Amino acid sequence: MRVLAALSGGVDSSVAAALLHEDGHEVVAVTMKLWGGESDTGCCSVSEVEDARRAAAQLNLDHHVFNFGEEFEKHVVAPYVADHAAGRTPNPCVECNRHLKFDVLLRRAELLGYEAVATGHHARIVTLLDGTRRIARGADTAKDQSYVLYTLTAKELDRVMFPIGAMTKEQVRSHAASLQLRTAAKPDSQDVCFITRASGRAAFLEQRIELHPGRIQDEDGATLGTVSAVEVVTLGQRRGLHLAGGAAARYVVDVDLPTATVTVGAREELLCDELELENLVWATDAVEGVMNLQCSAHGAALPATVTLESAGDGPVTARVQWHEPHRRIATGQSVVMYSELLTTTGIESVVIGGGFVR
Repeated sequence: MRVLAALSGGVDSSVAAALLHEDGHEVVAVTMKLWGGESDTGCCSVSEVEDARRAAAQLNLDHHVFNFGEEFEKHVVAPYVADHAAGRTPNPCVECNRHLKFDVLLRRAELLGYEAVATGHHARIVTLLDGTRRIARGADTAKDQSYVLYTLTAKELDRVMFPIGAMTKEQVRSHAASLQLRTAAKPDSQDVCFITRASGRAAFLEQRIELHPGRIQDEDGATLGTVSAVEVVTLGQRRGLHLAGGAAARYVVDVDLPTATVTVGAREELLCDELELENLVWATDAVEGVMNLQCSAHGAALPATVTLESAGDGPVTARVQWHEPHRRIATGQSVVMYSELLTTTGIESVVIGGGFVR
């Protein structure tokens, strides 16, 4: 099979390409150049592109660089900025997977005659008894990335491969070491690739939108302090508020952009019984009922009852009712639904769908 292997410059994608090559596939490596601005971390930095090139050379693979900067700006960076300006908390990795890796890159691969695109995600593609392909959790639960892949449907999964999905991170590094790959001991990247560690989120945003100072208050309205930019404060935040010490821990329980007011309270004030999801994406058909929901990339999946709601001709939303009080999730964050389903390899935790917190 002719496979286009996406090399980010990390150990996971390097080993994914290596495994495909070892299995006899015709593999060509490609690195997506996404961000032309300043970057010192993640897959957008210059060093990552160079690491990808060197890994491809060690594996004796042809290596190309595709410039998708315009698409990245349109589908990832601009919405990221707009979300902050509107008081939402975006998840750019979800949007990068949705629009870049598994749309733009897939279409480019098809145009060039490749049968599949492979990435180094820790996730697996499983087949249900009816023949439908779905995303399931990776073998290494601590590294599982199925959460950020929830926007993939059966249509994309027919042309996608996750070669390391059945491996633990330790096994991936061990295989990289056996091949003497330079990426074998390379640390994982945890940051938003276009936000530099040196400058931070606020510095990036203030180059694109006007940021406004805000007032911090308690739930009785008493002023406790200030924030330099209310647009970068998020629900549940505790650090960076610079509140006077000595009191019990306080968390952001509300952000009101029009009045530039941040309200803080006790951890218990963050608990809720339900939430609403919009911009829903389903693996196949929309479903209701009891399932497990995951609210962050590496958070625990907890049981809830999902009910679909429709207001006339408007889009369908999902009402989530937690079985036990749950910490509130910031508007704009993704919530992903899982169910235990019978597949050709046994019962698996399979992605059902997901959406944004409304």
